[in-house]
Amino acid sequence: MSILTILKEPDTFLRKKSLRVKEVNKEIKKLMKDMLDTMYAAPGIGLAAAQVGILKRVVVIDLSKESTERKPIFFVNPVIIWKSKILVTKEEGCLSIPDHFAEIKRPDACHVKYLNQNGKEKILKADGLLATCIQHEIDHCNGILFLDYLSKLKKAFITRKLIKAKKNQE
Repeated sequence: MSILTILKEPDTFLRKKSLRVKEVNKEIKKLMKDMLDTMYAAPGIGLAAAQVGILKRVVVIDLSKESTERKPIFFVNPVIIWKSKILVTKEEGCLSIPDHFAEIKRPDACHVKYLNQNGKEKILKADGLLATCIQHEIDHCNGILFLDYLSKLKKAFITRKLIKAKKNQE
């Protein structure tokens, strides 16, 4: 079990685009396991490799509430191939933006094509919280944070607080 360090905004690494994974090999499988351990320890429901300083298009998600009923989903090179035209607003948080939450409007459903932990191509049809989480984590792969959906004023307010918190830690 390896717990990785989760990067926090305003770390500029979080704004970089992740690269496609060529194959799901032992290194990628270990990364996914370490990311899952890190996400559970945080605790959170989703984590992208970019959040732990690795620019690979790898995402782990687990919406289960009980540790005895874990149901992780592993996404390698996830691509949203369809989004609903119906938008819903949900409160989002992020392990890279601790203690801050905001109402974000996103499509209420999506279909995502990806490779699973065994390198098999899959298509998942998701709605509700899972669709929101998938879109949020794929945004991380593209260097986008949920703050980017906020008004300039709200974004600036949260960013200032994060910068101040970072200075206080140093």
